[in-house]
Amino acid sequence: MTSPLSAVPMSERLAGVADIECVTPDLNGVPRGKVMTVEGFLSERRLQLARGVLLQCIMGGYPDAEFYGHDDGDLVLCPDADQTHVLPWLDQTRALAICEAVELDGQLSGLSTRALLRKVVNQYAERGWTPVVATELEFFLFEPNRDDTQAFQPPVGLDGRREVGAGAFSVSTSNGLKPFFDEISAGMAALGIPRDTFMHEMGVSQFEINFVHGDPVLIADQTFLFKHMLHEVALKHGLIAVCMAKPLARVPGCSMHIHQSIVEQHSGQNIFTDAATQQPTAAFQHFIGGLQHCMAELTLLMAPYVNSYQRFCHAYASPNNLCWSHDNRAAGLRIPASEPVARRVENRLPGADANPYLAVAASLAAGLYGIDHACEPSAPAQGEFNAPDELILPGTLHEAIHRLDRSAVARELFGAEFINGYLASKRMELESFMDEITPWERRYLGSQV
Repeated sequence: MTSPLSAVPMSERLAGVADIECVTPDLNGVPRGKVMTVEGFLSERRLQLARGVLLQCIMGGYPDAEFYGHDDGDLVLCPDADQTHVLPWLDQTRALAICEAVELDGQLSGLSTRALLRKVVNQYAERGWTPVVATELEFFLFEPNRDDTQAFQPPVGLDGRREVGAGAFSVSTSNGLKPFFDEISAGMAALGIPRDTFMHEMGVSQFEINFVHGDPVLIADQTFLFKHMLHEVALKHGLIAVCMAKPLARVPGCSMHIHQSIVEQHSGQNIFTDAATQQPTAAFQHFIGGLQHCMAELTLLMAPYVNSYQRFCHAYASPNNLCWSHDNRAAGLRIPASEPVARRVENRLPGADANPYLAVAASLAAGLYGIDHACEPSAPAQGEFNAPDELILPGTLHEAIHRLDRSAVARELFGAEFINGYLASKRMELESFMDEITPWERRYLGSQV
């Protein structure tokens, strides 16, 4: 999709800007790249980055070179003109360009999560279809956490108080943080990110932003940009923005729900709805069936850290199942109440900690697999229900790693190079976590065992 920015020459868009951050998402969705002079950027000077950076684990280390090339060679960062923006929150003018990671032979990198999503979208295009998605991102705002052995604390607002909870869906409880939210709103406008709805969520100082539906790569770019801005603007206002799946005990976690539908390219008709009868189609059923068939094996792509599985402990707010239902938030796959033209599937499984490119790619690839293989879904769940064992997600990072490692479907959808490299990085993260002893273990085991 092209942006209105395309009509403005790049030299005009970057007038007065000295430096530009050229970034691409790594496997965790963290912006990685280099800061370049705008002079060099406008002259189209080639910018290269070591391949291994795309597999960098969250602690900063790298898996063995066998997963990205023993020669530790380079990729080329190719900026996306439609995703080149002047950053509105900085006093000293700087820009940012989201880049595609391209191999030296000109092919999109198999280690790039943005390229993986683009590949999935192209597979839909080969069938004459366009997937349409929207993300809903939840996050917390806390005061700076200088001692990581202590729990996060909600910030002190303009009224001199900390929020104590019970503010879900209130339109006034965020007023104490109004300067922060005003700058976020202005920043979204400057970056060309339209807002759908914004609200206070269930947790203490927890909020949700809903993005307007559109092209999957565009929506993933917008989610990626928003998270980057969220962290930067929070620091500017003396806050920290936290997108962990479960930052507080006994408080709801943070999700990144993905709404998805498919339209025909030539007509715009939603293929989930029969044009004559307005009833659900076989493609709709098979899309759900594909999610049920694939997503347990792909859970690690939506729940990438140890903490991600803490979120699944409270099953209603964060369902850990692949059941589907009409307008039932206890189901991992929910069909929201809507007009037939807007029939869609809401994937409630990914956390806010997930890489948006990878989570969207996994969900769309699983749905397309279901259509291609005519996967039949289970009967819809209704009311209060117990999910059958075959529709339960992995409950720990260790189990999710095991399921992905054994998955032939994962390698079919995303290639062995990416899956093997991703697993290597996640095993490093799990090993790092297991090297630490938690306060719970000291508290209960240390004195009694």
